[in-house]
Amino acid sequence: MRWRYILKVVGILTLFFGLTMVFPLLWGLYDQDHSIWPLIKSMAITMGVGVLLFLTLRSAKAENISQREGMAIVAVGWTVVGFFGALPFYFGMTSCSLVDAFFESVSGVTTTGASILTNIEVVSRGILFWRSFIQWLGGMGIIVLSVAILPFLGVGGMQLYKAEVPTPVPDKLKPRIRDTAMILWKVYALISLGQAVLLIVGGMGLFDALCHTFTTMPTGGFSTKNASVAYFNRVYFDCVIILFMLLAGINFSLHYQMLKGKTLVFWKDSECRFFLGMVLLLVLVVSFNVYGSAYEKIGQAIRYGAFQVVSIITTTGYATADYEKWPAMSQVILLLCMFLGASAGSTGGGVKCLRFMLCFKYCYRELFLLVHPRAVTPIKIRGRSVSEDVIRSVLGFLALYIGLFGLATVLVAGTGVDFTTAIGAVAASIGNIGPGFGLVGPADNYAQIPYVGKWLLIWCMLLGRLEIFTVIIFLVPEFWRK
Repeated sequence: MRWRYILKVVGILTLFFGLTMVFPLLWGLYDQDHSIWPLIKSMAITMGVGVLLFLTLRSAKAENISQREGMAIVAVGWTVVGFFGALPFYFGMTSCSLVDAFFESVSGVTTTGASILTNIEVVSRGILFWRSFIQWLGGMGIIVLSVAILPFLGVGGMQLYKAEVPTPVPDKLKPRIRDTAMILWKVYALISLGQAVLLIVGGMGLFDALCHTFTTMPTGGFSTKNASVAYFNRVYFDCVIILFMLLAGINFSLHYQMLKGKTLVFWKDSECRFFLGMVLLLVLVVSFNVYGSAYEKIGQAIRYGAFQVVSIITTTGYATADYEKWPAMSQVILLLCMFLGASAGSTGGGVKCLRFMLCFKYCYRELFLLVHPRAVTPIKIRGRSVSEDVIRSVLGFLALYIGLFGLATVLVAGTGVDFTTAIGAVAASIGNIGPGFGLVGPADNYAQIPYVGKWLLIWCMLLGRLEIFTVIIFLVPEFWRK
């Protein structure tokens, strides 16, 4: 592989990422808070390293990018972004170790929302704005944004796009991948603007409205309040955030088609119907289960049940209730929701509904062939036959996902945390959800996890955000051979 060229591209991404620190810096200057110098130092270091890499390696050229090189750029790029994104936390918060800062940063850019902060409300607003903003950048994808606005990355853009957004059946809205990336980001920004306006109209302050928009649309879940969305305690805000969590959990290519005038596109898409149908079913089951046991009024049961189900299944991770106090049935459902996830092509994490649909169809076909062994039964999604290569990829992904979940759970448990915490922390990290169970439940945080456990969970976050293959491929010997 051409590592000089790979590091040159990573240098450009680092420089671009450093430039985005100007937005929280402007907020810090407006407030005249303690975030100004930490952000200036972080910005200078990040941009300096980016410029140094680019100038040192500017002679490295490539007419095209191979699939392996695309994966390397994305995996290294996201790790580097996670490191430099940690600098504002490290410089701007007292008693924040580099490991904790890196954990918070990776949790942000991967839209996981797992936090080590024990008192969020004492942190300066400049740092909190950065904490939310990196989730918004990571939601649609830093590489995808770079492909959209940097002409330099037009070469090999498809390889970068596929490595960062590895869905079973990728959507290509335009012949040029740069145009597709630009469309996705425009739709993403437009829906984000709509949420911010609705939150402000409802009475939420500008800062809180922007931060919660930046963490709802990427299904990230970082909040500016210790109590998360429960702090605001208004049905209106709950409903607005539920709506936009659902929108974020739907394939963004469908939003684009909807804006183009195809009004029935959500209903016609089988995955979207499956996703919304599962949400409705689980909301009804959980609401019925918590009614009478956790809440005396049916309205309260539906309100809190719906919010938590939507928050977990879309992998956003906001909390308006401590679901660890709910009946066991509801807790098990929420745990399963962590694995299910949202739609492919959305900003949600987890396995994704499309993969489960393909797996269910494959299992049904195997049962059907036991009865009709000579039948030819292609598996179809959205009215089109799915190739055996895609089916094999999905089954491989599910096997890796379950295997890595089991391995990571054993290793995290080995650091000394209890059984419930180990399962909850790994499920929430690899699914990019945030709050889990036990010591990392909705009323707690990840500060108590040992450093070794945090490193393991950082790895799980990257695995989940880049959907396993782009990260795990580095462990395959053939990847390094010519």
